[in-house]
Amino acid sequence: MRVVATTEGAGDRTRGDVVARAAARWPEAVAWLDLDDGSELTLGRWDAEASRLSHGLRAAGVGAGDRVVLDIGPDDPFPWLESYVGIHRAGAVVVPVSTRMAPAELDAVVRHADARLVVTAGDGTGSPAGEGSEGIAGRRLEWRALLGDDPWPAVPAAQSADPVDIVYTSGTTGAPKAVVARAGIGAAAPLAERWNGLGFLTCSPFATTSGILLVDGPLRNGMSGWYLPRFDAGRWLELVGRHRPAVAFLVPAMAQLLVAHPHFAEADLDGMAAVTFGGAPMARATLERLVERLPGTEVLVGYGLTEFGAVSRTPSGDGGRHLGSVGRPLDGVRVRVVDEGGAEVSTGEVGEVTVQGTLPPRRYYKDDEATGRTWRDGWLHTGDLGRLDADGFLWITGRAKDLVIRGGLNIVPRDVEEVLLAHPDVVDAVVLGVPHDVLGEDVATWVVLRESATVTIEDLRSFMLERLADYKVPRTVTVVDELPRNASGKVIHDALVARRPAP
Repeated sequence: MRVVATTEGAGDRTRGDVVARAAARWPEAVAWLDLDDGSELTLGRWDAEASRLSHGLRAAGVGAGDRVVLDIGPDDPFPWLESYVGIHRAGAVVVPVSTRMAPAELDAVVRHADARLVVTAGDGTGSPAGEGSEGIAGRRLEWRALLGDDPWPAVPAAQSADPVDIVYTSGTTGAPKAVVARAGIGAAAPLAERWNGLGFLTCSPFATTSGILLVDGPLRNGMSGWYLPRFDAGRWLELVGRHRPAVAFLVPAMAQLLVAHPHFAEADLDGMAAVTFGGAPMARATLERLVERLPGTEVLVGYGLTEFGAVSRTPSGDGGRHLGSVGRPLDGVRVRVVDEGGAEVSTGEVGEVTVQGTLPPRRYYKDDEATGRTWRDGWLHTGDLGRLDADGFLWITGRAKDLVIRGGLNIVPRDVEEVLLAHPDVVDAVVLGVPHDVLGEDVATWVVLRESATVTIEDLRSFMLERLADYKVPRTVTVVDELPRNASGKVIHDALVARRPAP
């Protein structure tokens, strides 16, 4: 489905601006619908509440460039959306986090980001986020407590080099890694010419990279975002049949659960113009099953990174001719595939995917060394392996990095290893990503215990759950006498995966 758009406001810098512009045109239009309880967030209310919160933040001492951690979960989508735009309008930088983080992880983010404030959905007491926090940094306040009396926006004129978001791509038990997104993110797309009110269904948490991209995506196209806070395959199928969204966004793990659901074959999926996918590699078999059940629907696969944003997407009208690819580069994006020496490879040859765009480049926060390794000579080196075909479509074939993508969530193995090695009975440990039919990848660990250790596998899992988000804790924990290593001391991953026990 294509929506005719104007060029009005193409120079706007932050999402707060596009919400204000949309609210001025269509104040009564439903920007977001919460499918859990049926509540609605109109553009007018979103605009006014974001402005009230921005004034409250300033009154609380938050100034331009200050980092504000947004610690609101998916069960409170409207407070999250209002806070996200309000923080931007205060001139501050949003640091979105998952509420599944362990307290130690959240505290590490607050400290690393030098956060001025943590905005929550709870009963905020004004206490520090972590024991030992000093001054106002880490002070927690409920979003309601920040709502001022003034509903009129005071949108700062951000410059193109100004940061607007700092997104943490991994855990923080070791060295945290955070990507600075600068002003201009999402600003190139103009507003739709009219409000069509069609539904855009998503279950992706707003704190994720995919979720952030969708904050203003529906409204820019004159559509209402329909939000399902927690994905359930049966409920998703029922809601699609009952509410008839025009577009739905899914991560591959959700798609796998849908096609495996006992009611998938007879579910009423008619009426959708498009289903879009992103967040992790997508199994071709899953795509084929979906295409069979969605004959009148475009199945569009996208590719992006926290370090860049959206890179590519299947173009409308492809008709499945390049099924399994992640589409063509978007407008303003260039993709090259290079060899280990940085030379561009021939069409169809596999190499590392590198990306370049017209938006201000991102960087790692407080990590110039990693920034220099990742952004070189104007190109982002993604660490992903892929190829470009003769039609210019990109195919992702693997990952050069150790990063594990479990159901669309990024996990750095070293973060998990650091926790394991902190246990007094663990002598050695390695964490790897392993194939999983539903999640795409899962997390597994092999540990070497002290000779006199009495710790059990469940003890180790409990130890990790106290210090890590639940999705980072390995599903399988295997105790071995020693880890196989090569002459240079590196663990031989293949030898471990080959004898991995069934979970």
